[in-house]
Amino acid sequence: MPILNYTTKIDPFRTIAEIHACLVKYGAKNISVDYEGQLPAALTFLAEINGEFVSFRLPSNHIGVLRAMKKDRDIPPRYKTEDQARRVAWRITKDWVEAQMAIVQAELATLPEVFLPYLVTPSGQTLFNAVNDRGLKLLTGERSQ
Repeated sequence: MPILNYTTKIDPFRTIAEIHACLVKYGAKNISVDYEGQLPAALTFLAEINGEFVSFRLPSNHIGVLRAMKKDRDIPPRYKTEDQARRVAWRITKDWVEAQMAIVQAELATLPEVFLPYLVTPSGQTLFNAVNDRGLKLLTGERSQ
């Protein structure tokens, strides 16, 4: 089965606006877009945890999408471009954010809870990347030697 949204024609900037609106509806603040050159690379926003605002960063890995599309024999070659991969990556991100917001709306979790892996740590890494780099020692309090 081909990757989700592989035929999309929707510009990343329009998709980002849709993500922005969805996040605002559920309490996100100070939403901004990070760029690589003139192309959007990530979306950053603030959310409140216990009375304090913390940053979350949602990257858009179009290179991974492009690799997946190139491997898939069911996807026609005309879709296997970097520009298309950017469009697809942002549409997938939008769909995922909407699914997360359905969880928030149903009160199964809070906005910060569903985005916790994307919390930006003081070092500038996401929490997931910090744990991935340092292993579970980050969570258990053990110090690396």
